[in-house]
Amino acid sequence: MAEAKGKDNWQHTSTVLALLANINRDPKKQKAFSPDDFNPYRKEPQKKTILKGKDLRILKDVFVR
Repeated sequence: MAEAKGKDNWQHTSTVLALLANINRDPKKQKAFSPDDFNPYRKEPQKKTILKGKDLRILKDVFVR
């Protein structure tokens, strides 16, 4: 229950922080901030690595030959 309250409190705090950051940013130089940028409980989506061309040939040499 304490963790849920902490997550809820951080959601409110991160919303206020995003608002303050967006007010003070230069729109020509920076993208808009979202509350997720400031919330420590939000998980980053994992980026998938896509292998192409040269990288695939290296794997083929290692595993096939």
